Amino acid sequence: MQKIPNYQNVIDAYERIKNQVKLTPILTSSSINKILNCNIFFKCENFQKVGAFKFRGASNAVLLLNNEELKNGVATHSSGNHAQALSLAAKLRGINAYIVMPNNSPKVKIEAVKSYGGKIIFCEPTLEAREKALEKVVSETGAEFIHPYNNFNIISGQGTSALELLREISDLDIVLAPVGGGGLISGTSIVCKSINKNIKVIAGEPKGAADAYQSFVARKIIPMINPKTIADGLRTSLGTLTFEIIKNNVDEIITVEENTIISAMKLIWERMKIIVEPSSAVPLAAIMENPDKFSNNKIGIILTGGNVDLQNIHF
Repeated sequence: MQKIPNYQNVIDAYERIKNQVKLTPILTSSSINKILNCNIFFKCENFQKVGAFKFRGASNAVLLLNNEELKNGVATHSSGNHAQALSLAAKLRGINAYIVMPNNSPKVKIEAVKSYGGKIIFCEPTLEAREKALEKVVSETGAEFIHPYNNFNIISGQGTSALELLREISDLDIVLAPVGGGGLISGTSIVCKSINKNIKVIAGEPKGAADAYQSFVARKIIPMINPKTIADGLRTSLGTLTFEIIKNNVDEIITVEENTIISAMKLIWERMKIIVEPSSAVPLAAIMENPDKFSNNKIGIILTGGNVDLQNIHF
């Protein structure tokens, strides 16, 4: 049985990382509230270091490594944001980070990993290829593998975003976050249900990459096969640990259409004047497709990141 993080683990993570990560702002938009007839508080992790919430989990995981674990550096596989986050967290501790990246990763994320000192190993864009390449790297370097989401310390770190949100806005009815591998929604749900079990925790997921929704309904993990979505951060399958937490803590998973993700992304850019990546827009897309479900509610949304390839904007 895998050990599951609890609320205290998230608080401990927060104390550990608070001087290394940014306390990100919570923004509102009266025009978006008016359009959707609800009161939304956006937790802006697009302003986090590396441009995404992933720096929280990576910082926590790397800060917890002992000297023996640190000596050969760290390694992971990631299409972008965890890759950047782990590269920077490793750099801040003066160790190497070996990053296996699919060869179709967004150019902006590849360049960012390089800028943070990560050593990139490219592979084919399949989970099997990622894992095989990672195995080779770990056996050759002895680096410590830090899983992008199916990791106790990563999940504890990701929960700190919701902790900050609820410390500032305590009376939310619903908290929404996207789901890919499940690290963020897991940490978020642990915090929400510990602070107030009546807060509804809802995950948003693209219809073209709906393994979490299918797994949630079937009550068993259904792996991702050939995901087709512009939300590149959500093309991963759930992990065993994240699925266990989601099964017990998440109230609902809502799947959304690609064109709604694009519309939601555009709405945030236009009305809030901030840049978010497609994955970030998925929770707002869930509200746009289900207005009656969210009407008149006080809602927190975690805007997960803002790493967009500006040469390839989707609208």
